Amino acid sequence: MGDLQRRFGRLVAAHRKRIELTQEQLAERASVSIDTVRKIETGASGASFPMIEKIALALDVDEAELFSTAIPSGSFNRGKFQEISVRLAGLSEKELRWVSDLLEVALKAKQ
Repeated sequence: MGDLQRRFGRLVAAHRKRIELTQEQLAERASVSIDTVRKIETGASGASFPMIEKIALALDVDEAELFSTAIPSGSFNRGKFQEISVRLAGLSEKELRWVSDLLEVALKAKQ
């Protein structure tokens, strides 16, 4: 778990710095103590799901963006993308294959 805590902390710090917040400002936005922010960013402490949600909201990112650099910043928070993702999440594998095929045809027609 230590590696995940450190990675999470580094990503929290990176997102905080990207939007030019101090640790104190992030703590205030997330309604947590500055000590909590410091411990999370250094990997000295983990975070519960409610804490992760608070921090993500304060940083204006999707929670998943605090665990991976592979997700483009803000990609889950874009209106239509988020709406489509939520709708796709409820489909069966067969329905997803159909949508994928349909999307492939639509994208080829656009070229």
